[in-house]
Amino acid sequence: MLAAIGVSSTDDLFDEIPAELLNADLSGIPQGMSEMAMLRILSERASRDEMGACFLGAGCYDHYIPAAVWDITSRGEYYTAYTPYQAEASQGNLQLMYEFQTMIASLTGMEVANASVYDGASGLAEAILMAVRIKRRAPNRTVLCAATLNPLYKQTVETLVTSQGIELLDLATENGVCPIEQLPDTEFVALVIQQPNFF
Repeated sequence: MLAAIGVSSTDDLFDEIPAELLNADLSGIPQGMSEMAMLRILSERASRDEMGACFLGAGCYDHYIPAAVWDITSRGEYYTAYTPYQAEASQGNLQLMYEFQTMIASLTGMEVANASVYDGASGLAEAILMAVRIKRRAPNRTVLCAATLNPLYKQTVETLVTSQGIELLDLATENGVCPIEQLPDTEFVALVIQQPNFF
């Protein structure tokens, strides 16, 4: 292999690394330890951090993941591919999305719910398209978007839906809040809000 790429030794592969780094003194680095010991030490150090409330916004929130999620998603039937050519969409994953969508529709009283998109931005665009299609007999294709929406989501939505004759109207905010009583008089087929919002 070395001859094929035109070098005489393995050291030649790393000749861009300065010699003082190759021969650095490693005496200050402790001996290795077991994974269990390392995790114990890091847990002790992490417990010294004072965790305050998260006010970062812009999608950086404290997310609670129920313990049952890990048990359900680690079951073999949820990650075994149902066809050899579509390994990324397992039969169990499809079943899980169906159950989740059904539950969300039942809890919210919505006619439909869609959990089969990969990210929030494209998911929002798909939700708008779905709302417009459901209300295809509506007098217009206007959608109100709260100005508290993540601007990256808004850009994605504009890219995906405006070419289909859908008009997006911004709903003004006051101090990061959209006063619902200030909805415009115009007819609209959907109202987009983000909870928690971008701010």
